Amino acid sequence: MGLFDQGTTTIQATDIQLEPAEAFAAIALIAVAADGVITRSESQGINNIFSRMQLFSDYSKERKTEMQDRLLGMIKNKEIKPLFDAAVAKLPKELRETVFAVSTDLVLVDGDLAEEEEQLLNELYNALEISEAVATNIIDVMMIKNKG
Repeated sequence: MGLFDQGTTTIQATDIQLEPAEAFAAIALIAVAADGVITRSESQGINNIFSRMQLFSDYSKERKTEMQDRLLGMIKNKEIKPLFDAAVAKLPKELRETVFAVSTDLVLVDGDLAEEEEQLLNELYNALEISEAVATNIIDVMMIKNKG
């Protein structure tokens, strides 16, 4: 069973209102949660990335925490598919390759690519309309980066 096949939900993507930064965060969090576990290194990775990005510069630490808690709550409530669809729709086109690279980096930070994570990355690059060649290059670079 894939990440997007889990549970049933009555919430629709159109019911979810996201700002561009929240859309970016939602995709990254869905990627990290793909294998069913968010490790300490993945959690630290998310916080480090968000703290460095201009996209989150207007977010206080408390606001980032509240945003992550809200998005993780939706993921835990099996509202993954509508959240994913809403996030992809709201994400600015210029951030599509960036969120794919960040998501790939985050799922590889634990040194392992679980089957669920690989499936998610395949679905993600397709949903974001990233070419297979670009997606493959990003994955290759992130695998090198996270090798040691």
